[in-house]
Amino acid sequence: MPRDDYLEVDLAYGRDGLKVRLPRGRTTLIEPTYVPGLPDQVGALQTALRNPLGAKPLRQLVQPGQTVAISVCDGTRPMPSKVVLPVLLAELGHIPSEDITILVATGTHRPNTDSELQEIMGEGIFEDFRVVNHSAFDSNGLKRLEDTPAGIPVYLNRIWVDSDVRITTGFVEPHFFAGFSGGPKMVAPGLAGFDTIMRLHNADMIGHAKATWGVTHGNPIHDAVRDIARQTGVDFSLDVTINRDRDITSAYAGEMFQVHQAACRVAKGSAMQAVDASFDVVLTTNSGFPLDQNLYQAVKGMSAAAQVVKQGGSILCAAECSDGIPAHGRYQEILASASGPEELLAMINTPGYDRHDQWQVQIQAQIQIKARVLLKSSFLSQGEVRAAHLEYVDDLDAAVEEELARHGSDARICVLPEGPQTIPYVS
Repeated sequence: MPRDDYLEVDLAYGRDGLKVRLPRGRTTLIEPTYVPGLPDQVGALQTALRNPLGAKPLRQLVQPGQTVAISVCDGTRPMPSKVVLPVLLAELGHIPSEDITILVATGTHRPNTDSELQEIMGEGIFEDFRVVNHSAFDSNGLKRLEDTPAGIPVYLNRIWVDSDVRITTGFVEPHFFAGFSGGPKMVAPGLAGFDTIMRLHNADMIGHAKATWGVTHGNPIHDAVRDIARQTGVDFSLDVTINRDRDITSAYAGEMFQVHQAACRVAKGSAMQAVDASFDVVLTTNSGFPLDQNLYQAVKGMSAAAQVVKQGGSILCAAECSDGIPAHGRYQEILASASGPEELLAMINTPGYDRHDQWQVQIQAQIQIKARVLLKSSFLSQGEVRAAHLEYVDDLDAAVEEELARHGSDARICVLPEGPQTIPYVS
């Protein structure tokens, strides 16, 4: 095909990106509606904190002598904490630093290293404040609270529960089974115990039709997360939305649920994109670093693609996976315990089956029942990719041509260069 008949598309991949050539007449490019970063991000954050929704300004809310816990995203999220935390902490300048604890809401992820925490928070904060990686597995660090109305046992970080003032910070984007990130997710699963997280992610919850992108009400997972945050008591919340450059595009602060609802409206407007019909082939990413650090996280990019791929179609996922499968958790172990997606789903849906990370395997298997999934990764070997029941891709350009040829001369391809930063849906 002549060079003019191709598009060259930049994919979000690792830190440096990846270029791919695609046939111009057969390609539909879907990206988030670009929203420029706020011209004065610090000023916007200060305004939000001083003019909050449904709450007192943060400086008035917190009194000397009170202890403060702040929930922040871990290193697998592109939250601009380097910008947010200095502004937030400046509003708490009347509180001694020893009375403030920054809790890294890891959920069941591995703890962040000191160097990662310094990169996440910026110079000075890690050194000057008490920073604690939450552990879902340390029973001594957890406190049992009342069960949710649905009967989910609630174990939360002890420092969080025992603090006088509890503050969440997060960024809001569509989430592949919890509806949207940010807000109450910064309490659970972010600061929850393993038993709580397992119930929030069990096979029935994950398999529910409304446990999907952009749905918060009627979604059993988000409904439960909201119940946990409500009964815990969150005193103040700060949520932001960001663009592909990781610049803040909006900021809301105050009462958690009003804040989260406002940020969700903004995120939905830029990230959810309608298409007329499904596609034979969908090429996706996992939004580049830090979101594509491992294969476990890359299931989100596959899920975004699955929203618009035809039954029996092909998904090509480009995720660098610099942190491997990863080694922590049970994701790799569960994948290795069955011969393919059908067997994995049958195993996970067996009454009484209850394993850490089963939710990610369940979603991956559901996607693979619908479509072939091929993976381009710079850090995973062919053997590792095949062991995850995926097909290995070396040359992405060639793989695109092969998959289009497989589906015939009229086959069309959809490209999500930003991965799950854009959630397409068939209107």
